[in-house]
Amino acid sequence: MDNIYSIISVSPGAWGFKFEFSPEHLTPTTCEPLKHSYDELGEAVLNRLNEISPPPQKDLPRNSSRHPTSEKISETPDSTIRDDEKEATKSPRRDLYAILRDNAPTDPLLADFWREVNTVPDWVDWAQIERGQDVFYRYGGACLTGLAYQSLLGGMGAARVVETLARTGGFSTKVARGRLFETTQHILQCTKSLESIQPGGDGFASTLRVRLLHVAVRQRILALEKARPGYYNVAEWGIPINDLDSMATIATFSSTLIWLSLPRQGLFMREQEKVDYIALWRYIGHVIGCPTKGFFETPAQAKRVMEALLLYEIHPTPTSKVLANNIIKSLEGQPPGFASADFLTASARWLNGNELCDKLGLPRVSPYYTCLMAGQCMFFCFFAYTYRSIPSWDRSKIKLLKKIFFDIIVNTKYGLQGKESVFEFKYVPEYETVTLMGECEEEKQDYSAVERRNLRTFLVGCAGIGVGCYIGVKALGLVWRAVW
Repeated sequence: MDNIYSIISVSPGAWGFKFEFSPEHLTPTTCEPLKHSYDELGEAVLNRLNEISPPPQKDLPRNSSRHPTSEKISETPDSTIRDDEKEATKSPRRDLYAILRDNAPTDPLLADFWREVNTVPDWVDWAQIERGQDVFYRYGGACLTGLAYQSLLGGMGAARVVETLARTGGFSTKVARGRLFETTQHILQCTKSLESIQPGGDGFASTLRVRLLHVAVRQRILALEKARPGYYNVAEWGIPINDLDSMATIATFSSTLIWLSLPRQGLFMREQEKVDYIALWRYIGHVIGCPTKGFFETPAQAKRVMEALLLYEIHPTPTSKVLANNIIKSLEGQPPGFASADFLTASARWLNGNELCDKLGLPRVSPYYTCLMAGQCMFFCFFAYTYRSIPSWDRSKIKLLKKIFFDIIVNTKYGLQGKESVFEFKYVPEYETVTLMGECEEEKQDYSAVERRNLRTFLVGCAGIGVGCYIGVKALGLVWRAVW
């Protein structure tokens, strides 16, 4: 590896993103230990919580069910049971955060962990964190689009990571949409207010729940591998949900958005916005147990992490194809956007490029859907740049989108139906769990208001460009005649 810099520095980049490799970048040699290190403190904490409050000993939920749940309903036919009686028969949800909080005062291990996560690092500037939260909503629609179709779908090209995801069954077409809503809920809770991300807030609590969920998945996969060697290749793929995986997750939610997703939609953050947004995700990374020192202290560090991972980690496999296509199928014709599979695919190709999407097995689509995506970018650019230029409008838009996004994802009947996830261990790895490529099993709607809006925006944008060019040519003609 001594000549790694000379080999990579001449590379134009990776997957259509150009960058210059430097000695400050991660290398395969420096990445290797991170594949085998993980959140050991979180593991000790989960073990202690399981001793205090053992997981329910009953049949594990089937990962192939349409709406997986750990609650078991009576076998009595639905027609004979009122809704309130059904609710009464359900087991209470197991909230690891509440168990941790309630037992921290009396248990030494939990007390140390609780003190650590509740101690705010010296580098945290709450005013900056709050500005970072506002950045997300300033570019709201474009951020959600980037997170769904580049950070998540494009991230399925990470060969090692998909081996863990596939073993949970959480990205089959029957449950992937709900999984996406839960991930989005976490992001919205972390950004909805300063109080939410501070110790004791909803975003803070959800981040700790996700941290403990990651531990549970890791333990389950390693236990299955120990009992049946060959189930999961630790030597090749590393420990499941290791430190490098955690860094990749923070990078996809921050760096990828700043330097890939938004620019490819025509949106460019101001320098201070980049600093603030990275600071927000640095703090989230700290709470979730991700290494941040030397990796997410500055935008430059965060950008280098993203670039290195693009170069080393994105190598699509047959499993990558299955999960990427399942995401498209699970969202096809579904609310709130009711977008067609072709438009969703066009979104993925616009954001990730044809090279990566070809490797992920996504079909090519007609130019019509590419034009629709161009129209969507015009729509996002017009409103983002207009509103951010007028501070009072910017504040009003941010406040409104915080409410709209949360209502759509959490409170609507096609979202989480008003039941905020506590990130229970629902998608449990089993020996027989295999994520296969499937079709959308929900009823699909053919008409998409989003696609119609994008078409109108594209036509208006093209007309505006045409008029502008016509006026420009006429003006140049007048100047030319006046001079000559």
